[in-house]
Amino acid sequence: MRNRFLDERTARDIDTLIAKILRGLGRPEPPLVLDDVRALQKLDRHYYSSVDEGPLREFVSRAYIGAKQVFSRPTLILDVVRKRSLKALYLPDRRRVLIDSSQPKLKWRWSEAHEIIHDGVPWHQDTMFGDTEYTLSPACHEQIEAEANYGAGRLLFFQDQFREFARGSEPTFELIKAATKRYGNTMTSTLWRLVEALDIPALGIVGSHPRGSADPNRPEQQCRYFIRSRTFMERFSSVTEDAACAVLRAHSSSKRGGPIANGDVSLLDDRGEPQLFHLESFYNGHEALTIFTCKGPSLMKMTVSGVKIPMNVSSRLRR
Repeated sequence: MRNRFLDERTARDIDTLIAKILRGLGRPEPPLVLDDVRALQKLDRHYYSSVDEGPLREFVSRAYIGAKQVFSRPTLILDVVRKRSLKALYLPDRRRVLIDSSQPKLKWRWSEAHEIIHDGVPWHQDTMFGDTEYTLSPACHEQIEAEANYGAGRLLFFQDQFREFARGSEPTFELIKAATKRYGNTMTSTLWRLVEALDIPALGIVGSHPRGSADPNRPEQQCRYFIRSRTFMERFSSVTEDAACAVLRAHSSSKRGGPIANGDVSLLDDRGEPQLFHLESFYNGHEALTIFTCKGPSLMKMTVSGVKIPMNVSSRLRR
């Protein structure tokens, strides 16, 4: 999954909503208390399990948007949940956020914030699934989800306050850890927000261990999220997931916990010129979280999958 940036008008409208929420809460200090947000927005929260249909069936059997029943049969939403692997739902008629309790608890916070944005954005109200005849196109669905992701990030990280927090500090995992503690969010969402907030070319990758899974029963997904800053998109649009993962794999250790890569690598920009990036990767036992940040022009020569990598990268973590 690649991150997307919204057009200026849409981002501004969503930021207006976020500012209103934070103002209504009395401009609190982080971390944000989502119970307070739900109380302000008059939202209810319940939990369901994607492996237990009973409670979910009960919740959605009478779901309406306005006077129109969304689902002609209650099982339709169960099909949607399975097909899209949904981790949370928003039922507009009851102003209720439903969280899938079978997902890791650390992820509940992002899921809840995402659904709160669906509730607050006016044009999302009539696009929360629709019926079978008017189901959203994939492109429309992706846009709606990108808007909710943008809003969740801006809400949980207090809009531009996070940028000010990060300014003046090196964009390393030490900063990510500090921001994770301050804002109360996961390292994955913090990595995502940091990369998008940076003014320099930067790239984030979240996926399985670059040297392969130690558990044969665990499916590998080397690049679950491919996160780029605006300037990276503008100057390094030719860098693909496969090429970036090849660089990461070439400079990662086989360690199964903690830092697994730390060194300088070279990526080709869209003019074919090598640029030096600092690479850091951290494996938390489940996923590898990786950040590339640009340091300037590079004179390095070696190439892997169309992406230049250095001859002199530190090898102390590659044992």
